[in-house]
Amino acid sequence: MTARDAPATHLLIISDHEPLAWVLESQRMAFPASRTRESLTVNKGDEVLLYTTRDCFGNPTRDPGRVVGLATLTSEVSTLDRPVLFRERRFTEGCRLRIHGLAPFREGVVLRDLVDHLQVFPEPRNWSVRMRRASLKLPEADAALVKRELQPLLKPYKEVVGDYALPCR
Repeated sequence: MTARDAPATHLLIISDHEPLAWVLESQRMAFPASRTRESLTVNKGDEVLLYTTRDCFGNPTRDPGRVVGLATLTSEVSTLDRPVLFRERRFTEGCRLRIHGLAPFREGVVLRDLVDHLQVFPEPRNWSVRMRRASLKLPEADAALVKRELQPLLKPYKEVVGDYALPCR
């Protein structure tokens, strides 16, 4: 396996509770039609760090953006037979994933606390600009740091997934 073929790690950026619940319950991810090029950067075997934005649960002052889970892509990205719709937005590409663990609801790694230490954000003051996408590929060192911070918080998937399915609180 060459370095090019080595699995990568991506942040899957989720900005709304309904798509988050779908991702967690179905163990799938989907990309909007406007992000097809981004979807081509993820491959079967890649790791995914699930990131919920400040707005995901409807209260940005209470809920900072957090990395809440770790998963592996178990299929290639392909065109969905039926697009997934969230609030009139069409998601036309998708893949399957296996979630290894989740942080308890309203817990996880607060990403802004790590921004100064992550290479993926060359201008830490403007880091949130890089988060306006469906996924973000992380350099190996960044992925290792985030996973190191996340690992002690992870619980078995089945133990906590139901907590994320509840309506926004």
